[in-house]
Amino acid sequence: MVLVGMPAKTITLMHCTNGTVCGVTIRDIIEADLPQVMAINEANVPEVGDIDLEQLRFIVSESAARLVVEVDGAIVGFCLVLAPGSAYDSINYAWFMERYPTDWYLDRVAFDAATQGKGLGSQLYAEVELRLTAAAVTGLTLEVNIDPPNEPSLAFHNKHGFVEVGQRTSHGIEVSLMRKSAG
Repeated sequence: MVLVGMPAKTITLMHCTNGTVCGVTIRDIIEADLPQVMAINEANVPEVGDIDLEQLRFIVSESAARLVVEVDGAIVGFCLVLAPGSAYDSINYAWFMERYPTDWYLDRVAFDAATQGKGLGSQLYAEVELRLTAAAVTGLTLEVNIDPPNEPSLAFHNKHGFVEVGQRTSHGIEVSLMRKSAG
Protein backbone atom coordinates (compact mmCIF):
# COMPACT_ATOMS: atom_id res chain seq x y z
CA MET A 1 0.00 0.00 0.00
CA VAL A 2 1.38 3.43 -0.87
CA LEU A 3 0.36 6.30 1.36
CA VAL A 4 0.73 9.94 0.41
CA GLY A 5 3.77 11.41 2.15
CA MET A 6 4.67 8.14 3.85
CA PRO A 7 6.87 5.18 2.92
CA ALA A 8 5.21 2.05 1.55
CA LYS A 9 4.16 -0.42 4.24
CA THR A 10 3.41 -4.10 3.87
CA ILE A 11 0.39 -5.35 5.76
CA THR A 12 0.09 -8.98 6.78
CA LEU A 13 -3.45 -10.02 7.58
CA MET A 14 -3.64 -12.58 10.36
CA HIS A 15 -6.89 -14.45 10.83
CA CYS A 16 -8.31 -15.07 14.27
CA THR A 17 -9.95 -18.37 15.18
CA ASN A 18 -13.41 -17.06 14.22
CA GLY A 19 -12.25 -16.26 10.65
CA THR A 20 -12.07 -12.49 11.06
CA VAL A 21 -8.88 -10.51 10.59
CA CYS A 22 -6.99 -9.89 13.86
CA GLY A 23 -5.58 -6.49 14.80
CA VAL A 24 -8.51 -4.57 13.26
CA THR A 25 -9.61 -1.21 14.64
CA ILE A 26 -12.57 0.75 13.29
CA ARG A 27 -12.60 4.35 14.47
CA ASP A 28 -13.64 7.87 13.52
CA ILE A 29 -11.55 9.71 10.94
CA ILE A 30 -9.28 12.47 12.22
CA GLU A 31 -7.56 15.20 10.18
CA ALA A 32 -4.23 13.33 10.18
CA ASP A 33 -5.93 10.39 8.40
CA LEU A 34 -6.95 12.41 5.34
CA PRO A 35 -3.81 11.79 3.21
CA GLN A 36 -4.20 8.01 3.64
CA VAL A 37 -7.95 8.17 3.04
CA MET A 38 -7.32 10.26 -0.09
CA ALA A 39 -4.77 7.73 -1.41
CA ILE A 40 -7.20 4.85 -0.91
CA ASN A 41 -10.00 6.84 -2.56
CA GLU A 42 -7.83 7.65 -5.59
CA ALA A 43 -6.71 4.03 -5.95
CA ASN A 44 -10.38 3.00 -6.17
CA VAL A 45 -11.59 5.42 -8.89
CA PRO A 46 -13.95 4.85 -10.81
CA GLU A 47 -15.61 2.57 -8.24
CA VAL A 48 -15.71 5.66 -6.03
CA GLY A 49 -15.85 9.21 -7.29
CA ASP A 50 -12.68 11.18 -7.93
CA ILE A 51 -12.35 14.05 -5.44
CA ASP A 52 -9.66 16.43 -4.26
CA LEU A 53 -8.52 16.96 -0.68
CA GLU A 54 -10.84 19.93 -0.05
CA GLN A 55 -13.86 17.96 -1.31
CA LEU A 56 -12.82 15.08 0.95
CA ARG A 57 -12.58 17.44 3.94
CA PHE A 58 -16.05 18.77 3.16
CA ILE A 59 -17.63 15.31 2.87
CA VAL A 60 -15.94 14.20 6.11
CA SER A 61 -17.25 17.31 7.88
CA GLU A 62 -20.79 16.59 6.62
CA SER A 63 -20.73 12.88 7.51
CA ALA A 64 -22.75 11.36 10.34
CA ALA A 65 -20.38 8.37 10.25
CA ARG A 66 -16.79 8.92 9.11
CA LEU A 67 -14.81 5.78 9.73
CA VAL A 68 -11.41 4.30 8.97
CA VAL A 69 -10.39 0.66 9.22
CA GLU A 70 -6.90 0.02 10.57
CA VAL A 71 -5.01 -3.25 10.53
CA ASP A 72 -2.12 -3.22 12.99
CA GLY A 73 -2.18 0.59 13.01
CA ALA A 74 -2.21 1.11 9.21
CA ILE A 75 -5.30 2.60 7.56
CA VAL A 76 -6.55 0.14 4.93
CA GLY A 77 -10.11 1.35 4.31
CA PHE A 78 -12.73 3.97 5.07
CA CYS A 79 -16.37 4.92 4.63
CA LEU A 80 -18.31 8.18 4.71
CA VAL A 81 -22.03 8.16 5.52
CA LEU A 82 -24.26 11.25 5.34
CA ALA A 83 -27.43 11.91 7.29
CA PRO A 84 -30.44 13.84 6.00
CA GLY A 85 -30.01 17.60 5.86
CA SER A 86 -26.45 17.66 4.55
CA ALA A 87 -25.30 20.46 2.27
CA TYR A 88 -23.61 17.81 0.08
CA ASP A 89 -24.62 18.43 -3.55
CA SER A 90 -24.45 14.87 -4.94
CA ILE A 91 -27.30 14.08 -7.35
CA ASN A 92 -27.48 10.54 -5.97
CA TYR A 93 -27.70 11.83 -2.39
CA ALA A 94 -30.51 14.17 -3.51
CA TRP A 95 -32.32 11.29 -5.27
CA PHE A 96 -32.27 9.18 -2.12
CA MET A 97 -33.26 12.05 0.19
CA GLU A 98 -36.34 12.74 -1.97
CA ARG A 99 -37.45 9.12 -1.63
CA TYR A 100 -36.01 8.04 1.75
CA PRO A 101 -35.77 11.29 3.74
CA THR A 102 -34.90 9.62 7.07
CA ASP A 103 -32.22 7.23 5.75
CA TRP A 104 -28.49 7.68 5.86
CA TYR A 105 -26.56 7.68 2.59
CA LEU A 106 -23.24 5.84 2.24
CA ASP A 107 -21.37 8.16 -0.10
CA ARG A 108 -18.16 6.16 -0.41
CA VAL A 109 -16.42 3.09 0.93
CA ALA A 110 -13.04 1.87 -0.26
CA PHE A 111 -10.21 -0.43 0.76
CA ASP A 112 -6.59 -0.91 -0.14
CA ALA A 113 -6.45 -3.57 -2.89
CA ALA A 114 -4.37 -5.94 -0.76
CA THR A 115 -7.10 -6.09 1.90
CA GLN A 116 -10.18 -6.43 -0.31
CA GLY A 117 -12.15 -9.64 0.07
CA LYS A 118 -10.79 -10.34 3.57
CA GLY A 119 -13.94 -9.63 5.58
CA LEU A 120 -13.02 -6.08 6.56
CA GLY A 121 -15.95 -4.60 4.64
CA SER A 122 -18.35 -6.80 6.61
CA GLN A 123 -16.77 -5.63 9.87
CA LEU A 124 -17.03 -2.00 8.75
CA TYR A 125 -20.68 -2.36 7.73
CA ALA A 126 -21.46 -3.99 11.08
CA GLU A 127 -20.12 -0.85 12.79
CA VAL A 128 -22.17 1.39 10.46
CA GLU A 129 -25.27 -0.65 11.30
CA LEU A 130 -24.61 -0.25 15.04
CA ARG A 131 -24.49 3.50 14.53
CA LEU A 132 -27.69 3.43 12.43
CA THR A 133 -29.48 1.59 15.23
CA ALA A 134 -28.15 3.95 17.91
CA ALA A 135 -29.39 6.94 15.90
CA ALA A 136 -32.79 5.29 15.20
CA VAL A 137 -32.22 5.62 11.43
CA THR A 138 -34.69 3.77 9.15
CA GLY A 139 -32.25 2.55 6.49
CA LEU A 140 -29.00 2.88 4.60
CA THR A 141 -28.81 3.85 0.92
CA LEU A 142 -25.99 3.78 -1.61
CA GLU A 143 -25.22 3.28 -5.27
CA VAL A 144 -23.02 0.74 -7.04
CA ASN A 145 -21.70 1.02 -10.59
CA ILE A 146 -23.37 -1.32 -13.07
CA ASP A 147 -21.87 0.16 -16.26
CA PRO A 148 -18.98 -0.21 -15.97
CA PRO A 149 -19.92 -3.00 -13.56
CA ASN A 150 -18.48 -3.30 -10.07
CA GLU A 151 -19.29 -7.00 -9.66
CA PRO A 152 -17.54 -7.48 -6.29
CA SER A 153 -19.48 -4.56 -4.77
CA LEU A 154 -22.79 -5.74 -6.22
CA ALA A 155 -22.22 -9.23 -4.78
CA PHE A 156 -21.15 -7.80 -1.40
CA HIS A 157 -24.20 -5.56 -1.09
CA ASN A 158 -26.61 -8.28 -2.21
CA LYS A 159 -25.05 -10.64 0.38
CA HIS A 160 -25.58 -7.98 3.07
CA GLY A 161 -29.28 -7.50 2.32
CA PHE A 162 -29.28 -4.44 0.06
CA VAL A 163 -31.94 -4.38 -2.65
CA GLU A 164 -32.09 -2.32 -5.81
CA VAL A 165 -34.66 0.49 -5.62
CA GLY A 166 -33.76 2.17 -8.92
CA GLN A 167 -31.16 2.82 -11.59
CA ARG A 168 -29.82 6.03 -13.07
CA THR A 169 -26.90 7.46 -14.97
CA SER A 170 -24.62 9.60 -12.84
CA HIS A 171 -21.61 11.41 -14.33
CA GLY A 172 -21.72 9.07 -17.35
CA ILE A 173 -21.78 5.91 -15.19
CA GLU A 174 -24.90 3.78 -14.82
CA VAL A 175 -25.54 2.92 -11.18
CA SER A 176 -27.79 0.62 -9.20
CA LEU A 177 -29.48 2.57 -6.41
CA MET A 178 -29.67 0.28 -3.38
CA ARG A 179 -31.23 0.33 0.07
CA LYS A 180 -31.25 -1.77 3.20
CA SER A 181 -33.76 -1.27 5.99
CA ALA A 182 -32.23 -0.79 9.43
CA GLY A 183 -32.57 -3.44 12.06
